[in-house]
Amino acid sequence: EINGHDMAEVVKAIDWADQVTDAPACIVMHTVKGKGVSYMENNPKFHGAAPSDSQFEIAMEELS
Repeated sequence: EINGHDMAEVVKAIDWADQVTDAPACIVMHTVKGKGVSYMENNPKFHGAAPSDSQFEIAMEELS
């Protein structure tokens, strides 16, 4: 189990899974929906729904 927001952990886990040849490999990543965007983080409204144009602009600002 890893932090799905930590790219170093993600890369390490994928490298590990790539080496498993004798059985299926599974990586469990704990993540937060909308991580890093104030109005999206942990807000179920944005699970499977697109933001408006203005919300998208705000999200891009917050993520950069």
